[in-house]
Parts: sequence; C-alpha cells; structure tokens
Amino acid sequence: MNKRREIWADNAKFIGITLMLIGHNSLASNEVFDFIYAFHMPLFFILSGYFASDKREPFMPYFLSFAAGAMLYVVVEELVPEASEGEHSNIGTIGFAIGFALMMVLDVALG
Repeated sequence: MNKRREIWADNAKFIGITLMLIGHNSLASNEVFDFIYAFHMPLFFILSGYFASDKREPFMPYFLSFAAGAMLYVVVEELVPEASEGEHSNIGTIGFAIGFALMMVLDVALG
C-alpha cells in the first residue's frame, strides 16, 4: 500500500507546527501571537479532514452528532453567562439538555 505523499500538505503541517511552537513558547509579540492563533488550529482541522480515510465514513453520522452535542454543551456552559452563575450552575445545563431532548422527541413524534 504505497501512498504518494502530498508535498504541499507536509509543508503546511510543518508551517503549522512551527507556528504552534513559536506561539506556545512566548517568543512572539501579542500581534504575532494573535495572528498565529487565528489560523493554526483551522489549518490542522482542514488537513485532517482532507486526509480522512474512507473507512470512517460509516461512522461519520455518530461522530458528527457527538460533535454537535459537545458544541451545544459548550454554548450553554460557556457562552450563556446566566447558565453558569451561582452555586447551582449545573441546573441550567441540565434544564437545557432536558428541554432540548423534549423538543427533539416532539419534533419526531409530531412531524
């Protein structure tokens, strides 16, 4: 199983890893730091998606639904400030999850 290497992808990975090392070692000023962090993670995600194997295709709906659920959790827990205030902050997250699940059940049941 000889696969031909993609030279452009190797170069992109090298640039991304080098910039990540510069950013994590505080060798950069604030402007350079902001520039590096604006694109180095999307670069790795794009390259990972480009080289994703066809063997994963049957599992993709499960991966995507897990990612969507994780994103909903992040949105509720981190981006909605009222949900994480006070000592009973988990109640807001649990209430959202129950409400969302109920909404999905009603959507499927009622068409």
